[in-house]
Amino acid sequence: MSDAVVAEGLEKTWTGLFTSAHRALDGLTLRIPRGAAFGLIGPNGAGKTTFIKLLLGVARPTGGRVEVLGGDPEDTQVRARIGYLPERMHLPAALSGRDFLRSVSTLKSLALSDAELRAMLERVGLADVPQRIGTFSKGMRQRLGLAAAMLGQPELLVLDEPTDGIDPVGRVEVRDLLLAERARGATILLNSHLLSETERVCDRVGVLEKGRLKLEGSLDEVRRVSGRFFVRFAPGADAGVLAAAGFVAEGTGHAFASGDVDALNAALDRARAAGAKLLEVSPATRGLEDVLTETLEG
Repeated sequence: MSDAVVAEGLEKTWTGLFTSAHRALDGLTLRIPRGAAFGLIGPNGAGKTTFIKLLLGVARPTGGRVEVLGGDPEDTQVRARIGYLPERMHLPAALSGRDFLRSVSTLKSLALSDAELRAMLERVGLADVPQRIGTFSKGMRQRLGLAAAMLGQPELLVLDEPTDGIDPVGRVEVRDLLLAERARGATILLNSHLLSETERVCDRVGVLEKGRLKLEGSLDEVRRVSGRFFVRFAPGADAGVLAAAGFVAEGTGHAFASGDVDALNAALDRARAAGAKLLEVSPATRGLEDVLTETLEG
């Protein structure tokens, strides 16, 4: 199966009449597999928004190439297979949510019934909101924008800060929607400053800085701390015994500061021989916030 997104040596330099040239992307090479949920993270000005513009065909690269769903991003047939939620949406204040979705479905050449439009509004929690969009809160606007992006079951969902302005309960609901979209086979590209949400939704991530890809891989790969294991023992284990076996208390469990599997098993044998009961052992991991900080400082 081909990749949903292919970028090879992608470059983009913005120029203006009264400003100096700015290179937003500097030789970006990246592949996003079909069906993946990919989180693009990095500081402001890293080039994330520029990359999205190139994927959507609203800007052209200065160098390199980009392919989306096996075709040219500027091809209207390719664009029809993409759902997009921008960070800043300009919605028609006079329309209701259903009228807005009806207009979007027309633009997408989708023949959707009122029942189907209502079902989409139900998915995002807006089915019983009859008032005009002009009265919507920011969170409600985000929900409506997500509904518009999901119309027609697009193969690729490009989401720019989808949970911005949404309360914690709403974030869980949006997360469930995205996981459901991924389960049906959609590819998701998520750009969000809420790294905790990226961790919960995405299975792959990339760190972008100054237009260059600094780190890319599966979520498990980039979060793994090399040379360490996390271990949990049942309550009642003797702290002195665990320390003597080489385990250091950390968080809700213990850390074993060696990547040597034989050494780990020997330490576990010593702990269990002294009465400790093992509950869990796994490679030590770090949060995406630490991954981002360490990557940018590296």
